[in-house]
Amino acid sequence: MAEVRIALLGAGSMGAVHAAAYANMPDVSVVGVFSRDAARAAAVAAICRAEPCTDAARLIRRADIDAIDVCLPSENHHDVVVPALEAGKHVFCESPLALDLKQAERMRDAARRAGRLLQVGLLMRSIGDYAHVEAVARSGEHGRLLSVTTWRLGSYLHAEAPDHKAHYGDPSTELMTFDFDFVLWLMGPPQSLSASAARLPDGRPGEISAVLTYRQGRHATVIASGLMPPASPFTVGFRALFERAAFEHLTTFSGGPPKSSFTVAIGMTPARPVPVANRNPYEVELQRFVDCVRGRANPALLDVDRAIEALRLSLATTESITSA
Repeated sequence: MAEVRIALLGAGSMGAVHAAAYANMPDVSVVGVFSRDAARAAAVAAICRAEPCTDAARLIRRADIDAIDVCLPSENHHDVVVPALEAGKHVFCESPLALDLKQAERMRDAARRAGRLLQVGLLMRSIGDYAHVEAVARSGEHGRLLSVTTWRLGSYLHAEAPDHKAHYGDPSTELMTFDFDFVLWLMGPPQSLSASAARLPDGRPGEISAVLTYRQGRHATVIASGLMPPASPFTVGFRALFERAAFEHLTTFSGGPPKSSFTVAIGMTPARPVPVANRNPYEVELQRFVDCVRGRANPALLDVDRAIEALRLSLATTESITSA
């Protein structure tokens, strides 16, 4: 395949990020960008020299397109992913894949029937710091992995917050899905999950803590919040505790480029930075998708089943805090 031709559905902030990533790739062409807002479609299309479009179905039907990249709100994914797969297109879909398990499974089943790729934006797997810890856990060089703690703290549930978006869901699906996937990548499925939540005045969960238990006392704690004060920066991080080492990652988003640190503490040695080459993770995952379309990469890393496994934990979290 000389050139991979892609249609991009969605012209919000994530659509712009994807357009810029594709624009840097050789032998990749974004031929169309969809948004119901013609001005937004035109603005994102200009990033990657594509044609703006206000008709998603027309883009999906085009015979000269190899793949569809979906950057629409999660509640709309099913309605475009299934038709795209049925039209013979490979699909990359942003996370969260779905808010409903049956919809997610229908998307997966459509991909299997069509014999086409359905890859999902499990972004943590494309970030160097996260991948480094997964490689360390796999190698056993610091002993067994005992526990993982992750946090993803934002203010998006406040109406006045800079990152507020009306279509965002509660933290169990909007935020925790990413870290549940990371924990599954490191530790596999848990034996049990329990969760509790601090709630908004209307009863909706606003900050959630989930504890995943494993054999031999190993565990993971996943924390997500949409209730931080609106002036607080969005922060993401993890701590991975091994028998002989502890790794810690922190990223802060506060206008301008994000600021990150990644350290390891071993024995009596003070924590020191870990040298990891971090590329733009969106470029990494989208390049992998393109390579999978070309048959040059293993699609297992970002396969739809990985996203469904993480969604199951998000939904189990919702069930746990509802029944508490």
